[in-house]
Amino acid sequence: MKIETYDDDLSKFEANGATPLPVANDEGYIESNGARIWYATYGSGSPVILLHGGLGHSGNWGYQVPALVSKGYRAILIDSRGHGRSTRDTRPYTYELMATDVSTVMDALNLEKAVFMGWSDGACIALIFASQTPARVAGVFFFACNMDPSGTKEFEFTPIIGRCIARHMKDYAELSSTPDKFEEFSNAVGLMQRTQPNYSVNDLAQISVPVKIVQSEHDEFIKQEHAEYLALNIPNAQLVILEGVSHFAPLQRPEQFNSIMFAFLDEVSP
Repeated sequence: MKIETYDDDLSKFEANGATPLPVANDEGYIESNGARIWYATYGSGSPVILLHGGLGHSGNWGYQVPALVSKGYRAILIDSRGHGRSTRDTRPYTYELMATDVSTVMDALNLEKAVFMGWSDGACIALIFASQTPARVAGVFFFACNMDPSGTKEFEFTPIIGRCIARHMKDYAELSSTPDKFEEFSNAVGLMQRTQPNYSVNDLAQISVPVKIVQSEHDEFIKQEHAEYLALNIPNAQLVILEGVSHFAPLQRPEQFNSIMFAFLDEVSP
C-alpha cells in the first residue's frame, strides 16, 4: 500500500512556502541584546513556543500553528535573530545568544513556562535554553538537530535542499531588513552550525526537563546514531523515528509530524 504523501520533494514549499499563518492575536518586536526580535501569538491556552530552523523563519510552521490553536493551545512564534523579520547586531551567531532572546520574549509576554517545539537550529536553541533555565521549560520537542559537531553527516547537496534554500532566499528578500544580504547571513549561520553546540555527555546529563528526540528516517543533516546517543544520555529523553520523511518533515507530511507533536504535548502540557 502506498503511503499518502504531501510534499516529500518540497516542490509545493519551493513554489508557495508553507500554508500562510492565521491572523495573530498579538505580534510585534521586542528589543533584545542589540537586536529587534519579531514574535507573534495565536490562540489561547497552554503556551507552546515554536522555534524554526536555520535560514528559515516562523512562517515555516504554517501547518503546525492552526493545528495547535484548534486543539486549544497558545502558539508563540519567534523569528530567531537575523532570521525572518528579526534583526541582528554585529556579534557572531551563537545558540546561547538566541536562547537569551527567547527569554526576553517570554519576559515581555509574561510567560513563566512553556513547552518548546524546536526544529533543527530551533531545537538546539530550545535545549540550550532548557539546560540554562529548566524552571521555564515544561518540555522540549527536539526535532532534527545535533548537540555536538560529530552528530552531523557530511553535507551533500540534493534537489530537496536546493528547493528549500530557494524558498529561504525568496522569503529572506521579502521579510528581512537587509534583503540583499542572504549570502552573508547564510555564511554566518553556517559558521555557527559547523562549530556549535558542543555539549559533552556530562552537559547532556544535567538536562532535567522531559525531552522527545525526534529523528527522521531520511534526515539529510543529522546521523540517526547521534539521535540515539542523545536519547541515551539525556535523563528524561525518549526517541521517536519518523518514517518516510527527511529534515523537512513538518512541511512534507504535516499530519504525521503533528501527531507526534500532540502526543508529546499530552505528556508534558498541564
